[in-house]
Amino acid sequence: KPLTGAAPPEDSSDKPTLTIITSTGLKVLILLAVQNCSKNLLLRYVMKEKPQFLTSAAVIGVEMTKLTLSTLYILLIDRKSLYSIYVFMKEDYRNLLLLSVPAAAYNLQSSLEYVALANLDAAMFSVLVQTKLCMTAICAFLVLRKKLKRIQIMSLILLTAGVMLCNLTKANMSGQVDASTLKGILATLGIATSSGFASVYTEKVIKARRNVSVTRQNQNYSLAYMQVQLATASLVIMGCYAMMKDYQAIVTDGLWHNFTWKACVTVFNSAIGGLIVAAVLKFSDSVLKGYATACSVVMTGVLSMLLFGTELNIIYFLGIINVVIAVLLYNGKAEALDQYVC
Repeated sequence: KPLTGAAPPEDSSDKPTLTIITSTGLKVLILLAVQNCSKNLLLRYVMKEKPQFLTSAAVIGVEMTKLTLSTLYILLIDRKSLYSIYVFMKEDYRNLLLLSVPAAAYNLQSSLEYVALANLDAAMFSVLVQTKLCMTAICAFLVLRKKLKRIQIMSLILLTAGVMLCNLTKANMSGQVDASTLKGILATLGIATSSGFASVYTEKVIKARRNVSVTRQNQNYSLAYMQVQLATASLVIMGCYAMMKDYQAIVTDGLWHNFTWKACVTVFNSAIGGLIVAAVLKFSDSVLKGYATACSVVMTGVLSMLLFGTELNIIYFLGIINVVIAVLLYNGKAEALDQYVC
């Protein structure tokens, strides 16, 4: 009961709201940051010697692991049958068709990650891949006609400057980079472009459809059902791609030829990471994801220097500061940041 004569509560509707990281949010942040960092370091560890296994086999392995773990979750945790998966897929078959586009984009990203980290160190890759913010902004403007806020424009300028500074460490005095590094850079930019397109496509098509009918149909299904759906679409697409690109190698030596235990570890890590990210995104927001990304960039750079002897100079650390600030600004709550910064 309010005290007599107490002042009325202040109207905070005009005040910006800032995200407060709870203990649960902090655990999520650490989980995301560690997963992103470990994925980059493990892939670099395996790919730096340029092993001869098929990258299509690795991506197929990731999706098979996701499908298996998601199915086990439904059977053991949700206590539902395999028939419930069939019912879900049948009821939501149209969404399965829509998911084929981001699934194909994700498969492309996964394949290019092996190419990029075979030619770039983990520190450089973790910075350069943040150009996906620029690609997402460009795709959002072209497809969704979204206007960028001032703080987002500032963040993209900082990001560009940071990436350019970090890339200076890879150039010699004449400003040239070797063919291997160039291949890694182009692969990473391909990942960023694919990520930006997939994000905008998801926002424009899948979320719009979900608001109409899919939520009502899927309200009794857990997130694991969506993972089964996405993994199924990915396996079909990647299977077709593998048969077209690597048919002769598969027929001659088999799909898993030269697939070592180290490659299996990267596959399992990527699969677990995908499931973790899908799960935590349900309970987090863009601010938290920005913090996790920023932390992973710093962690990857430092650990790459300690574990692999990557040479990082002051220019790289100046660049990484720009990238971290850019990620935090772009993913922050624009209303609050606009009031305080612009």
